[in-house]
Amino acid sequence: MDILRQYYSALKPERTYANVMTTAAGFLFACKWHVHWGLLLATILGTTFVVMAACAANNCTDRELDARMPRTKKRPTVLGTVPIRNLIVVAFVLGALGFGLLALYVNLLTVIVGIIGFVDYAILYAWAKRTTPWSTLVGTISGAAPMVAGYTAATGTFDLSALLLGLVMVLWQMPHFFAIGIFRKEDYAAGKLPIWPVRYGVRNTQRWMIAYVWLFLLAIALLVRFGSTGITFTLIVGAMGLYWLFLALKGVRLERPEKWARGMFGFSLILLIVFSGALIVAPILP
Repeated sequence: MDILRQYYSALKPERTYANVMTTAAGFLFACKWHVHWGLLLATILGTTFVVMAACAANNCTDRELDARMPRTKKRPTVLGTVPIRNLIVVAFVLGALGFGLLALYVNLLTVIVGIIGFVDYAILYAWAKRTTPWSTLVGTISGAAPMVAGYTAATGTFDLSALLLGLVMVLWQMPHFFAIGIFRKEDYAAGKLPIWPVRYGVRNTQRWMIAYVWLFLLAIALLVRFGSTGITFTLIVGAMGLYWLFLALKGVRLERPEKWARGMFGFSLILLIVFSGALIVAPILP
């Protein structure tokens, strides 16, 4: 049983569940609750397997980095309790299952979105985090892909609403991951990763976080203007976004921003859940 838990943790379940939540939100928003339940199930299962495959592949490529950082040095791939060869096989099987389900029961466009997300996370982000402080921005493509995949699964099209959903997710991720970079700065420095807070400092990162929260609010406004959202969605997500901006501005005045960064990170998770929930009910509420 313990070995199963080790393999399970190597698939980064918390990341998988968050991505599956946004996939479901994108699907239910797009179909406006005229749900084809079989299609939804195939989309959810296919996306789950693809995300797990990408996470397994990422754990394989990041083993030497994880060994340098206190936070990750006890991961199964570092300790050797999950052999890399076995995890590669798991990643291949899960990827084949996921893309197979999407190809057979969903549509080709969603397969393409899934491939983009997989390649971005397992290959491009793995390279970028070692070489450039822009790695966070590179990695946001994979984080945005599941919500877009949910939308394209339901509609079979990539339109302005799909683009705006992806943009919202990209812009949500930047303050979210910059917050992590601030309160885990020493960890990333130990791993010799040139993330933004390590390369340019906390204050510079905070200013960029404020800018990205502003852009997130702008993307929400565009989604309201050109999407199928109404006053309920606008009030809920708008209020949450403005409070996130208040928190971001508040942090600049603090002498020790680590605790603030944890608060920004925690609130960003709440915001993601609220945004996904509001998106799901947007087609059936005013």
